[in-house]
Amino acid sequence: MGLFFNFSVCLFSALGSFLFGYDSGVIGSVVSKQFDQFQTFFHNPGPDIVGAIVSTFAGGCFFGAATAGSLATRIGRKRTIQIGALIAVLGCSLQTGARNVSYLIVGRLIAGFAIGCLSMVVPLYQSEISPPEIRGFLTGLTQFMISIGFLVANWVGYGCQFLRNDAQWRVPLAIQIFPAALLFLGMFILPYSPRWLVEQGRHDEALAVVQRLHGTEENTEFIKLEFAEMLEQIQYEREHYSTKFSDLWSTKPMLRRTLTGIAVQVCTQFTGINVSSYFQPTLYAALGLSGSKILMITGINGALGAIMTIIFIYFILDRVGRKPPLIFGAIGMSISLAVEAAINAKWGGVDSTNHPAQTAGVAFIIIFSALFFSCSFGPVSWVYQSEIFPMRIRAVGTAVCTCANWAANVLISQVSPIGMARLQYRFYILFVVTNIANALIVFFFFPETKGKSLEEMDAVFGDQVIPHALETKQVHNVTAEDEKSGGSDV
Repeated sequence: MGLFFNFSVCLFSALGSFLFGYDSGVIGSVVSKQFDQFQTFFHNPGPDIVGAIVSTFAGGCFFGAATAGSLATRIGRKRTIQIGALIAVLGCSLQTGARNVSYLIVGRLIAGFAIGCLSMVVPLYQSEISPPEIRGFLTGLTQFMISIGFLVANWVGYGCQFLRNDAQWRVPLAIQIFPAALLFLGMFILPYSPRWLVEQGRHDEALAVVQRLHGTEENTEFIKLEFAEMLEQIQYEREHYSTKFSDLWSTKPMLRRTLTGIAVQVCTQFTGINVSSYFQPTLYAALGLSGSKILMITGINGALGAIMTIIFIYFILDRVGRKPPLIFGAIGMSISLAVEAAINAKWGGVDSTNHPAQTAGVAFIIIFSALFFSCSFGPVSWVYQSEIFPMRIRAVGTAVCTCANWAANVLISQVSPIGMARLQYRFYILFVVTNIANALIVFFFFPETKGKSLEEMDAVFGDQVIPHALETKQVHNVTAEDEKSGGSDV
């Protein structure tokens, strides 16, 4: 079935990422002043309550991601996605039926647990079923669907602001139930990760999945070598290494993998993207904009972000690699935020009537997120963390990195309403500095992983122990002793 089937599986599983983007995007509209029915129903919640509503979701995500690592190892990537989707149905239903702030926060906590689980396991699943030459594109579909989720959320928010009853905020929250239910049901017909099947000793099933995902009449030799490399590496790891949590830092190469995986996610949060994502209407209001125009601009920004993401992952990411876009994006975001701070300092404020300044301010918010973030940390962070760990510890390592993402997310989403209210334009300067730091961290410490199979990452990080079949062009690359205890049977 080949590439189209592989693409379809990755795209459908990315419904979990759509939920991530939709929930993150819709809450910015729901808690905004434009949703007056929400403000009335919840008695005009202050910045601390709004911060709690937003950050509780991220807190749930942290624990969901932590739990998913163990689940994905024990029951598989596919079943873990289904569990996450089912919990999402529950959490989103509770949000939709909320009767008070506590009810809403509990719903967001449960939904956050589900999204945290999905945010960890979906890119892991995509990475393990993708051929190395287009893994950036297929795993990058995670960020594309996050962008689509934001896009849909923004336009739903724009449309629902005109409703004059509780449906104004209940309908946007209810919509997310449907993709969660679809993901749960649809995953029944999608394949297991072939690498997880090998780990379970189900070699025939694994080979059949690889052939469905990557096989054509022209590449039978590649399939043979790819599966041999997968089989030999996983069996060697199983025979010679443990799968303890402490393996994440037990050797220098493993410690480097763990630190770079955590760093790419923490750096992603410290770009400032979630200040823009969660509180975008507030940023536009600070420029003097008001009314329905705010949510319309938010929707346009979401559309541009989705377009730039798909262009980047399809045409650029697998050609130029991971490091150059991260450095380019960090520098671009730093410049954009510096200009934004200057505009807000001189011409900002809710009473501003300087239309050219407002236009420029809006433009640089869009350039920051739709251009520089969508072509750097947005997609690359999910690709990078999912491809750097060896199979024996991949799910746990990916979970730790995703937990780092959500821990930083909680911090930023909780303090941002207070920071924007008290520091105003100066709040941008914080992220000017952190983006400069991001560029330096990537330049000096991140290895390039472009074009390598998941089994070949040991050579990238300096802990290779056996030759790779795709390099040697032969299927037996372990010693005779090793073959007796679990070598290749291809």
